[in-house]
Amino acid sequence: MTKALPALALKGVARTYAEGEGKLDIFHDLNLEVYAGEIVALVGPSGSGKSSLLHIAGLLEAPTAGEVHIAGQNCSALDDTARTRIRRIGIGFVYQFHHLLPEFTALENVMMPQLIAGESRDAARVRAKELLTRLGLGSRLMHRPAELSGGEQQRVAMARAIANRPLLLIADEPTGNLDPATAAQVHQELLRLIHEEGLGALVATHNHELAAGMSRIARLEQGRIFEG
Repeated sequence: MTKALPALALKGVARTYAEGEGKLDIFHDLNLEVYAGEIVALVGPSGSGKSSLLHIAGLLEAPTAGEVHIAGQNCSALDDTARTRIRRIGIGFVYQFHHLLPEFTALENVMMPQLIAGESRDAARVRAKELLTRLGLGSRLMHRPAELSGGEQQRVAMARAIANRPLLLIADEPTGNLDPATAAQVHQELLRLIHEEGLGALVATHNHELAAGMSRIARLEQGRIFEG
């Protein structure tokens, strides 16, 4: 039986920045695979390059060297239009801060990426309501972000990230702005949602207790990835 292609494959990825007349190597020759249904925790000390790696994995930034494959497609040489198309449909993003649109309701915030991707308003509404209800926000659909708690706002952001049924979820400290009790609850709901949707996920976190509950841990340190 042929093994399924990974949702994400980083092959020999490097990121270097110019620094005066020299260069600064953030990381080099990184290799990492994330499969559907798998949640990989990305950990490492501050300044190790976790955010840069997430930007590269999410096609927001091009690597200095190496290749980024999404579901088997080499995206490294694609133009901006093609990369944007893949990000819009194939990749979902959750950040430490929810970045919800304040003038829109929770329902409308989750509908928005679907409408941008060409989904009909009726279908987008059904999908948004279903996701928010699964996250315990069925009674909060018409509330704007300012009327929601921090945990509720982040749940809306999670629903928005997977509304287009992406292959891959990129999350950068998704519970880092929440108190410990809320963070643990939202984290568990995020893991459940990822498993239910069958996504591959790469989640950066400083919380080693939360990381231990994921499928495996990839540690970024001194420009290398160590898995264990």
